[in-house]
Amino acid sequence: MSRVSLENKTVLVTGAAGFIGSNLVKRIYKEAPSVTVIGIDNMNVYYDVALKEFRLKELTKYPTFTFVKGNIADKALITELFEQYKPAVVVNLAAQAGVRYSITNPDVYIESNLIGFYNILEACRHTYDNSNSGVEHLVYASSSSVYGSNKKVPYSIDDKVDNPVSLYAATKKSDELLAHAYAKLYNIPSTGLRFFTVYGPAGRPDMAYFGFTNKLLHNEMVEIFNYGNCKRDFTYVDDIVEGVKRVMAGAPEKKIGEDGLPIPPYAIYNIGNGNPESLLDFVTILQEELVRAEVLPFDYDFESHKKLVPMQPGDVPVTYADTSALERDFDFKPSTSLKEGIRKFAEWYKIFYKI
Repeated sequence: MSRVSLENKTVLVTGAAGFIGSNLVKRIYKEAPSVTVIGIDNMNVYYDVALKEFRLKELTKYPTFTFVKGNIADKALITELFEQYKPAVVVNLAAQAGVRYSITNPDVYIESNLIGFYNILEACRHTYDNSNSGVEHLVYASSSSVYGSNKKVPYSIDDKVDNPVSLYAATKKSDELLAHAYAKLYNIPSTGLRFFTVYGPAGRPDMAYFGFTNKLLHNEMVEIFNYGNCKRDFTYVDDIVEGVKRVMAGAPEKKIGEDGLPIPPYAIYNIGNGNPESLLDFVTILQEELVRAEVLPFDYDFESHKKLVPMQPGDVPVTYADTSALERDFDFKPSTSLKEGIRKFAEWYKIFYKI
């Protein structure tokens, strides 16, 4: 592994107004105050843009942070950004998220997750032109969804991931394959991170914890899939960001094989809590914390607002991360309990929505 210092470097973060991206930018500045961060985000309306604007506003306090509104699928823009800012480290978090949305809106997933990521890879490749030192490390978001309907748990990075059950999962697996090809052909140090069910304050409203809260507040029914028999490896956003930060600083080593060609400087890691929780237990914790934070009244009738429904297309019954590789290489394992994380979300929700 090659150590990568962020001090006095330029880092490009795509999806910088996103949930993970905005938190990562803050974490980068805490770790390396001398860094320059270029953030790009298309600010799309997949969910409430006010949340993205709120996250961006928190980043304006960093004098060396530059925000560019644009789409990573715009090749000319990406080329221009790389030529102008010459990033040493690239973190690609821009993507169209959401498993169910991919079933009805496939075009945007192909545009962002495939064409957009291809543009990032091409731009990284050309940083090595004319014998330049080039990008030191490309880190990109994959997803636990690549494990598809695998029966073996916990999910290990050594497991086969050839059976995606959604277009979203297929695009993320494709990103891993593209990154491997570019690592092999152009010797670009690349690390993919398979995130497991990320949650926390100022998160994504399409995620269950956020969506359920909105519905309960408006006296609507919440649907619990697979009759509550699903388990999810909920991972608090600070743990995700800490994992990303550590991985950024450790790039796969460049080596030449016996054939005289590069051995791909390529790695994959799971970042998950390693503690799957049933959806019914999750809903109980959410209820307790929403009442504690005074988002909902203490006598709220939760039972009358719950509806158990069948499994949905593209869904899987369980996600469960084996993080042994992350622990071995970076001495890190996520540890925030679901109750602690949901409590922080509930407290933020009350303040943000002025309840």
